[in-house]
Amino acid sequence: MVIVDPSFAAQPCVDAVVIGRNEGERLRACIASLLPQVGRVIYVDSGSVDDSAAMAEGMGATVVQLEMGLPFTAARARNAGLALVAGDYVQFVDGDCVVQPDWVATALAFMEANPQVAVACGRRRERFPDASVYNGLCDTEWDTPIGQALACGGDALMRVADLRAVGGYRDTLIAGEEPELCLRLGRTGVQIWRIDAEMTLHDAAMTRLGQWWQRSRRAGHAFAEGAALHGAGSERHWVLETRRALFWGLAVPVLAIVVGAVHPLGFAVLLLWPLQMLRLTRHMGVVPAFFSVLGKLPEAQGVLGYWWGRLRQKRARLIEYK
Repeated sequence: MVIVDPSFAAQPCVDAVVIGRNEGERLRACIASLLPQVGRVIYVDSGSVDDSAAMAEGMGATVVQLEMGLPFTAARARNAGLALVAGDYVQFVDGDCVVQPDWVATALAFMEANPQVAVACGRRRERFPDASVYNGLCDTEWDTPIGQALACGGDALMRVADLRAVGGYRDTLIAGEEPELCLRLGRTGVQIWRIDAEMTLHDAAMTRLGQWWQRSRRAGHAFAEGAALHGAGSERHWVLETRRALFWGLAVPVLAIVVGAVHPLGFAVLLLWPLQMLRLTRHMGVVPAFFSVLGKLPEAQGVLGYWWGRLRQKRARLIEYK
């Protein structure tokens, strides 16, 4: 007769959903870090041209290849993985991350003890924070306050029932999908927590200004789209961030050019940038303050890009209607 330990049988099931594209050896390390911690690993591939899918399958992961006919987004990939999850919990991980050995057990224990919590995340760290100033900025960005939070990042343990109750991620978002999801979750009364535990090692691999610029531009796009979706609500979701991007990244340089064309002293408006940097330096240090101010330029580009895209969509629908 087989005797089943009731404490073991009562343990909730955790599946993992890993998303990626051309991650190579980083994906191998990611899956290997998850296998001892979860019941099943589901890997969702977004059009890789390397051997990522075959490698994941060879490691025992369930592989989902997204259809090429639709735009790839992290949100769409996570939803595709979520559709196959059979457990009570799902650990979402980006394919360029390694999960710390005790993370899933630690987060699971916290969530089991706190049924009102739908999402738990911990400390994500950069594997090579000193490789570039941009990697270092990422590492600082990941160091969010411990306690109840408004949002999580791409790596988090989530309660499947709560996640499905709000319809999962919004497929069409190209950035900012986690805060948008957490906002909808919060409206149902559940909580998001950042706990005091090591969660993942991430490899941003940002070594060039252009990579950082593009990332900041995507952030601006996310701000604008988030504000368009939920800015009218009581949370005023990303309204302030959108306005800051437009003020510092658009209004200040445009005003300097316009007034400077009338009188050279008009270019003194640009002194607002170093003054803002000095103000921020007291709170975050010189380097983060510099890039915070500089980042408003690509963020403003992202905001304008989102608005331009919306305008083109409306024009196309109008032409089609006519």
